[in-house]
Amino acid sequence: MSLTSKQRAYLGSQANALDAIFQIGKSSLTPELIGALDEAIEKRELIKVSVLKNCADDPREIAGIIAERTRSEVVKVIGKKIILFRQAKKNTKYELPGKV
Repeated sequence: MSLTSKQRAYLGSQANALDAIFQIGKSSLTPELIGALDEAIEKRELIKVSVLKNCADDPREIAGIIAERTRSEVVKVIGKKIILFRQAKKNTKYELPGKV
């Protein structure tokens, strides 16, 4: 599933009210962190992740790796904040605009 620009804008606006629930530091991405992110995306659908200053990796690269390993979509990367989304199969909280 690939998000359209309208859907990304909608999800980005929904994420404004969210706090970052994970922080990625100098150890960058570990298997444990990926597992925790996957569980959080499964429960919440839309999450925000913060990349700390002591992390040497690029936030866009980190977002791509997380999205690939958790089968989610990168909504936005703004500075050191990453917004990720994966639609729930049942009882979704987010009705995406333009979805058929």
